[in-house]
Amino acid sequence: MTIQLYDLAGAEEDRRFSPYCWRVRLALLHKCLPFETIAWRMTDKQAIAKSGSEKVPVLTDGDHMVADSSAIVAYLEQTYPDRPSLFGGPIGEALGRFVVEWCDSVQLPAMFRLLATDIVAHLAPTDVDYFTRTREARVGMKLEEFCANPTLRLSEFQASLTPMRRVLSKQPFVCGDAPAWGDYAFFGGFQWARCISPLKLLAEDDPVNLWRSRMFELFDGAAAKAKGYAA
Repeated sequence: MTIQLYDLAGAEEDRRFSPYCWRVRLALLHKCLPFETIAWRMTDKQAIAKSGSEKVPVLTDGDHMVADSSAIVAYLEQTYPDRPSLFGGPIGEALGRFVVEWCDSVQLPAMFRLLATDIVAHLAPTDVDYFTRTREARVGMKLEEFCANPTLRLSEFQASLTPMRRVLSKQPFVCGDAPAWGDYAFFGGFQWARCISPLKLLAEDDPVNLWRSRMFELFDGAAAKAKGYAA
């Protein structure tokens, strides 16, 4: 039975923009596992209720249903050890956890202040009220106010990338000479931005931007071919 991935979609079914879902999609491609995606909207909680989660990604593999990108990747690594490894061993797995935590606590929150109103513009009508209400409750203000002063926010975001910029000035990928889980975790945020916003996040000569270009070339350009704005 083909692996299925519940994947966040916008008003257009083929606009898939969740950074966490993109992490899993790239992980599946890395492991050379065939899969299909199922378009999912934020208010369709019932479709994934059996997973115990109210949000995607959710992966089904036969009788197994796994939620959360990190849990899914751990499942894939354990279940398909004969396929290319996402970690390269215990040390790589531990470092991958660090990259995920950095992305979730630094990269993605900074990006959300730049992208929140663009996300609203691309949501399915059934999701607009839910997204706006829950996110405004989370940040404690209107999204327009939260995203005010984009020039400052962009400068703050670019400054937050300094650790990755230094790493990527010395090696082609976050994980070294070839991409692995840490790269997919970091890249998910940039693909999120590309799918829902025309905002230019990086200078052309930024080492992070050069790495991003290399990521777009992977897996026959899978990420570059997805519906979005100019890479």
